[in-house]
Amino acid sequence: MSIESTIMEMAKAARTASMEIAGCPSNKKNEVLLNIADKIEAQAFHIKKENQNDLAMAKEMDLSHAMIDRLTVTDATIKSMTLGLREVAQLDDPVGSTSKAWLRPNGLEVSRMRIPLGVIGIIYESRPNVTIDAAGLCLKAGNAVVLRGGSEALNSNQALAGIIGQALVESGLPAKAVQVIPIRDREAVKVLLNQEESIDLIIPRGGEGLIRFVVENSTIPVLKHYKGVCHVFIDDGADLKMAQKICLNAKVQRPGVCNSMETMLVHQSISQEFLPQMAERFIKAGVEIRGCPETCKILPDAHKARESDWPEEYLELILAVKVVKDMDQAISHITRYSSSHTEAIVTSDYNRARRFVREVDSSVVLVNASTRFNDGGELGLGAEIGISTSKLHAFGPMGVEELTTTKFVVFGEGQVRE
Repeated sequence: MSIESTIMEMAKAARTASMEIAGCPSNKKNEVLLNIADKIEAQAFHIKKENQNDLAMAKEMDLSHAMIDRLTVTDATIKSMTLGLREVAQLDDPVGSTSKAWLRPNGLEVSRMRIPLGVIGIIYESRPNVTIDAAGLCLKAGNAVVLRGGSEALNSNQALAGIIGQALVESGLPAKAVQVIPIRDREAVKVLLNQEESIDLIIPRGGEGLIRFVVENSTIPVLKHYKGVCHVFIDDGADLKMAQKICLNAKVQRPGVCNSMETMLVHQSISQEFLPQMAERFIKAGVEIRGCPETCKILPDAHKARESDWPEEYLELILAVKVVKDMDQAISHITRYSSSHTEAIVTSDYNRARRFVREVDSSVVLVNASTRFNDGGELGLGAEIGISTSKLHAFGPMGVEELTTTKFVVFGEGQVRE
């Protein structure tokens, strides 16, 4: 069977399965999620063995450190996947819930009911955990899903797909509700992006190059973010010990992910005190600093930043640093260079915190906390299917509710329009 025929049949099967999943009761969906979690734990050795095959191939392909980091399945990854599934199972089921009910003057009762989106196509690089997060969230929200992971993760994803299929069948639900495309050829992505008769939404998750490719080639609506250029602003009067802790975590804990800090902005009034202490900690952690002229005066060993550094998503231990004269300049810099992903302020001034939250237009804005918290699991969504910076129809981490939409429901007693 050709690539086109294979993808078309998978999309059609997903459409058929979505009708059954949409009407599936909450307890049945939760049963499946918990069964998948149990099977992942029971088959952890098999999953990691298949992942080792992927890692060996990734090294032969000379993939970047960031890509290999995302591809690797460890015991912690297994635990995270199972924990996420169990948390999603405990969440309220949004499907069928109603809100914003009102009575019209003619007696019509109007409300909005939350319903599944239908069939979702997800395209992603590395990250086998996305296979589980996506499957769990889509099923909970009553959707079917077609998954196309990167060719570098095919063995891992196939192992996980087998587990999901087993759990669905054991619960009496269609295995085609969750499908992983078993094709390495990139042509499969192009074909998937043209299945608008069967697929309702495409969510790409990966590097900027992948996401732009999807946007340019899709005939289906796309929910996306291109990159994460995340800022932390250290305000005048901030608790500097807190600021050091937050900035170190935001940059160093996991630099190869989209919610890591890429630019640190420092109020000039505290720059002389803060920067040398912060730089010492960064240097010990292996961070290369690229600073503005004022930063380089304070830190003579820093590299001089170029204009291209300010909008850059490094995804490694490199940090752009700029000294700003006040909050106005900090917000102006963020407005110009931000990717609308994540921004944070470290401050002891409540009014400034409120102003920052109000005026900074990104999907998550934090006060006195690390940018690393822009994550569905960390924000209480159980897991996430991705982070949207496109605002339509979701903005920020996408959990169960973001994988649904609403329809109007109207009850009448024989009214007709005059």
